[in-house]
Amino acid sequence: MRICAECHTLLRVKELEHAIMDYIDPFMQTPWIFVLVFAIAFIDGFFPVVPGETTVIAAGAVAASTGYPNIALIIAVAALGAFGGDHVSYAIGRFAFGPIARRLKPGTKKKKAFDWAHDALEKRGGIVLIVARYIPGGRTAITITSGAVRYSLRKFSFFDSIAAVSWGVYSGMIGFLAGKTFEGRPLLALGLGFAIAIVCAGIMELVRFLLEKRAKAREALAVAVPAPRVEDAAAPVPVKD
Repeated sequence: MRICAECHTLLRVKELEHAIMDYIDPFMQTPWIFVLVFAIAFIDGFFPVVPGETTVIAAGAVAASTGYPNIALIIAVAALGAFGGDHVSYAIGRFAFGPIARRLKPGTKKKKAFDWAHDALEKRGGIVLIVARYIPGGRTAITITSGAVRYSLRKFSFFDSIAAVSWGVYSGMIGFLAGKTFEGRPLLALGLGFAIAIVCAGIMELVRFLLEKRAKAREALAVAVPAPRVEDAAAPVPVKD
């Protein structure tokens, strides 16, 4: 039943993506495409059901095929939108979830999870933020958590800028290279760009699933292996005179 429910949700999300792409398509050859790319990348930062990658890849494909829109501007507005959206997500975590998290009782599972997230971000925050940007849904979870645990805003902004720019270049150039293959045939370029976006999203979902599975296996192993008891410790060696 749970699998059926997840499949139904995924289908609804895909339907929403197709509806948004159908709406965007007529604006591909107009200046409004820059506004739409920015807006979708921005919303995708805190509401990850909108097709952020798909829109940028499709715009990149059309840019290569017809010469418009300008690929550099597409990458720039996508990165700016992603950066802004991630900061909205950070603010949601800090002001909405932060006060709730800080009232958690010590020793509870939720409090332990909160403390673990705080320590993980303090130790590996930069890598976590950059990698999470490429995982659908994962980036929103990490940016909200960053705000909830009061991760340094200065550090967050620095690493998020790297993540947003690299994501914009990655998404735009995938579409641009696909479009070059079908130069002069924008519909084919758009279709290929959209197909590549779907494949990339599938690969990212697979990576997320494997990482989640690995984390659960580690948790199960930690529970299965009990901590050594004090009485099992080696007795002190007597010192001879």
